[in-house]
Amino acid sequence: MKRIFLAAALLSFVAFACGLSYAEGPGKRVILLISEQNIEGPQRAWWASEVDLSTAEVAVARALIASNYTVIEPSVLSKTVKKDRAFRMVDIRDDKSVNLGRLSKADYVISGKAVASAGGNIPQSTMRSCFANITAKVIRVKDGKVIAYLDASGNSAHPDAITGGREALSGAGDSLAAKIIEALNKAQ
Repeated sequence: MKRIFLAAALLSFVAFACGLSYAEGPGKRVILLISEQNIEGPQRAWWASEVDLSTAEVAVARALIASNYTVIEPSVLSKTVKKDRAFRMVDIRDDKSVNLGRLSKADYVISGKAVASAGGNIPQSTMRSCFANITAKVIRVKDGKVIAYLDASGNSAHPDAITGGREALSGAGDSLAAKIIEALNKAQ
């Protein structure tokens, strides 16, 4: 009987300890501030205009949510962004993005730029080569420290350059997401 009680107590302790370590890791709140420029289009950012998350941000958000991180939606931040003009610039400064993170009670801010470009036509085809590159940094809000500088790329072939650019941006976002998750997990 003592062994059963001891085993049950030990299992309860292990389950409790695992729950604590899980609660400290994933579940952290993240803001995505990745401006994006698709082929022949303007540079866009949700915090500087009325557009929603960019293609790259959607790919990153999808992976972060699947890894149990909370991505703070632009709609939650819209009032805060409208109050301070400094938050409405496409090229938002690090100190301003950290301030936005503090105001929204985020743990991390992912700040970056994504650009898609079109290459030449694929030989004997109507398809165009499209490429996307993203650079980003992961900033811990509580101390404003950059914990990772990251980059990623993606490519696509499509008859329509705009759609090809979007596909390349999505691929680059998927690649970047894996690197962000790795950096966030190491920072825990």
